[in-house]
Amino acid sequence: MNITKTLDAKGFACPMPIVRTKKAMDSIESGEVLEVLVTDKGALNDFTAWSAASGHTILEQKEEVGVLYFYIQKA
Repeated sequence: MNITKTLDAKGFACPMPIVRTKKAMDSIESGEVLEVLVTDKGALNDFTAWSAASGHTILEQKEEVGVLYFYIQKA
């Protein structure tokens, strides 16, 4: 997987990870991949719902040492 951009949103609570992700997505091209790092556990539901509503695809999500990683492909 080729990651185009990484967004570090660790330490932010809802809704800031989504707000920052939307801004970062606006800066990349269709088909490119954004890596997002968050620590807010609510992001699991937030990112799933936001991606579905915006048409983007979560290619992968994982958790390592309390950090959630999302790999989102822009629609």
